[in-house]
Amino acid sequence: MHISLNNQKALVGASSNGLGKAIALQLAASGASVTLLARNEAALKQVLAELPAAGQQQHQYILADFSDIDTYKKNIDAYFLTNTVDILVNNTSGPAPGTALDKKDADYVAAFNLLFRTVQYTTEKALPGMLANNSGRIINLTSRSVKEPIEALALSNTIRAAVMTWGKTLATQVAKNNITVNNILTGNFETDRILELYEREAAAKNIPFEEYKKLALDTIPMRRLGRPKEMADLITFLASDKASYITGTNMAIDGGLIKAV
Repeated sequence: MHISLNNQKALVGASSNGLGKAIALQLAASGASVTLLARNEAALKQVLAELPAAGQQQHQYILADFSDIDTYKKNIDAYFLTNTVDILVNNTSGPAPGTALDKKDADYVAAFNLLFRTVQYTTEKALPGMLANNSGRIINLTSRSVKEPIEALALSNTIRAAVMTWGKTLATQVAKNNITVNNILTGNFETDRILELYEREAAAKNIPFEEYKKLALDTIPMRRLGRPKEMADLITFLASDKASYITGTNMAIDGGLIKAV
């Protein structure tokens, strides 16, 4: 199957590293003009230089901090004054880990701004262009924890579930406009964040990191972490015309980790 995203414009959140970077690279390799979005300008410039050369002059970036909602909105407003997108990949940085007993009201407010309001606002600004074109792809990266909450990720569990139900609601309302909206239930991938979480849990349990990592991998039926390229391939498919009849789904990519059906 050949996927071409020629003449498509994509905006990818949290794309200076990890899954977002892998997604941006693959979308660009498939022909899309990519706008990167993150808060580290040096890292953004590095990724921009790595994007495939074809059409590279059309690639760009937005410097914005997901944790500063007011400034984030201003920067998104400025971008959409002169840009439209065909493909929106809503991917955000994760909130601090901790249990439901640890977290307080202010923590949930901050997490709601970080994980939900940024996603909703970016989508709100992207939708007019998609509606005018009678076409679009919105892909929300959430977490496997919306199906099976993770004890040490109370904030993520809670707010990502809100993103999932909002995404499903939106999908039913824009389907008639040939705009698809899908949620990705992300498992454990080879990213800095997962390794940091493993290190935290290993320290909390007072066991060596490698021992904890082996125990964690043993819970995954495929016995390994996902590769960022595997996520990027799925997103690229969903962004293409090959996935034009797929919308409103909650699609797991987790090596079989989710037990619930």
